[in-house]
Amino acid sequence: MSDVVRRPLTTLEAPYRREVRLEEVEFESGMIMLRVIVREGHRITQLDLDATTARDWGAAMVAWADRQTDG
Repeated sequence: MSDVVRRPLTTLEAPYRREVRLEEVEFESGMIMLRVIVREGHRITQLDLDATTARDWGAAMVAWADRQTDG
């Protein structure tokens, strides 16, 4: 397994006792990605996203949240 440098960004408490953690991860090759870790009880889901995907996902989430508060 290759070495990675992990830099914690934030931890969010989500509904139903879930936790979302964001980390910047730098791989041995120099590639940097955003790691999204979702903890649901004992289950953990981990996604590594490139900057383009993270930006698009973030924009989609902000657009959804804005629609929820506009009404």
